[in-house]
Amino acid sequence: MIDLNDLAKTLVNLTVKQVSDLADILKHEHGIEPVAAAPMMMAAAAPVSVENVPEKTTFDVILKSGGAAKLAVVKLVKEITGLTLKEAKEFVDGVPDTMKQGLPKEEAETIKRKLEEAGAEVELK
Repeated sequence: MIDLNDLAKTLVNLTVKQVSDLADILKHEHGIEPVAAAPMMMAAAAPVSVENVPEKTTFDVILKSGGAAKLAVVKLVKEITGLTLKEAKEFVDGVPDTMKQGLPKEEAETIKRKLEEAGAEVELK
């Protein structure tokens, strides 16, 4: 019986050429059309380094919940966004929604901290 772990390791370590050759063998000798499997194996064969991913520099502040102290959150949303009190209340009532977009990390974290201190649930993306 074939050890499936060894088979999986072998498949993951195939080069792009080997994946192409395997797809040809499966198609011509076994009548199997590996359309979906080939791109996945090719993607697995090209490892991505975490070092190559640039650090995120801008963030969106997403209000997920007004929390129990909703009035305090509404006032804070009004202050941060410049909305009227009515607009801020409507915004908080309609969460989850993006409150601010494209902010520097420090500013986004400050807003998040203030909102969470007021009882809101906030996410940065």
